[in-house]
Amino acid sequence: MHCIGFSLFTKALGTLFGKTTLNSSGSRLLSTQATGAIDMEVIPGKTNIGWIGTGVMGVHMARHCMDKGFGPFYVYNRTMQKAQPLVEKGATTCNSPKELAQHCDVVFTMVGYPHDVRQVILDETSGVLAGLKRGGVVIDLTTSEPSLAKEISDVASSQGKYALDAPVTGGDVGAKNGTLVIFVGGSKSVYESVLPLLSCFGKTIKHFGEAGSGQHAKLANQITIASNMIGVCEGLMYAYKAGLNLETYLAAVSSGGASSFSLQAYSPRIMKRDMAPGFYVEHFVKDLGIALAECQRMRISLPGLALAQQLYVSLMANGGAKKGTQALIETFESLNGCQLPKMS
Repeated sequence: MHCIGFSLFTKALGTLFGKTTLNSSGSRLLSTQATGAIDMEVIPGKTNIGWIGTGVMGVHMARHCMDKGFGPFYVYNRTMQKAQPLVEKGATTCNSPKELAQHCDVVFTMVGYPHDVRQVILDETSGVLAGLKRGGVVIDLTTSEPSLAKEISDVASSQGKYALDAPVTGGDVGAKNGTLVIFVGGSKSVYESVLPLLSCFGKTIKHFGEAGSGQHAKLANQITIASNMIGVCEGLMYAYKAGLNLETYLAAVSSGGASSFSLQAYSPRIMKRDMAPGFYVEHFVKDLGIALAECQRMRISLPGLALAQQLYVSLMANGGAKKGTQALIETFESLNGCQLPKMS
């Protein structure tokens, strides 16, 4: 049975290649190639949603969609225990990305690495595109390679399906509060159609252009965060070595020109010695590595990015892979032979 929730039709016959067919509700479906010029109605309670990846952020983002009434809702995670909060809210578990996609109109993926994205979406026997019906949409929220986003979009289009790259930023706090920033690449028509879904967990949602552009925007964001985190840690280290009261120092700089999301969100965790991940160090190292590879491809020099990547690689090599990005302070403590005092 075709998944309900879409009302798909062409804007012009010239946007399609090959024949079209009609589903049971009369909606026009693409039979060979999709160019992205479509209209789509996303309706709470009728649009079937699939979610793959229920980690630190994904579980909260999926929950927001369910709280807004979207569903029936299907979920897949390699460690299914992590999906239990969604199951308790009524989500149905599936045994593979393909099985999940067979039930769904829109599938979200939020996994760890580019090779995970490739396997989950493109695998010919078990991937999302192997199960997704023509006219369906896959939205990858993972920070990944722009070239892979383009490849996924091309493969989806050749099958009469649609793909958006939509990486997010805002960490666990943004995911919990539904205030993430979302960088979207791909068809603007598809973007506009699924905006009600993205708005469930995103506060600032921007479309940047063709497939892969969302990934480029997210990589620029990660470059900015990396330098900010260095600044936060170096400022704290300098203030401590200079004998300043760190609580007073943070209260002052948080109200001035040095204030930033990184300072506001992570300096309190640093001072409490709370290194629990809002975003894993190992995933941040992955992001910075992708950014460096893109810099090499574009032949641009970003020495601050290179330094940040090396500092985080050092942290990961010393047991920090599963810690949050604020654990960068431990690298500076090691370099300077000291440890900041813990604040309650």
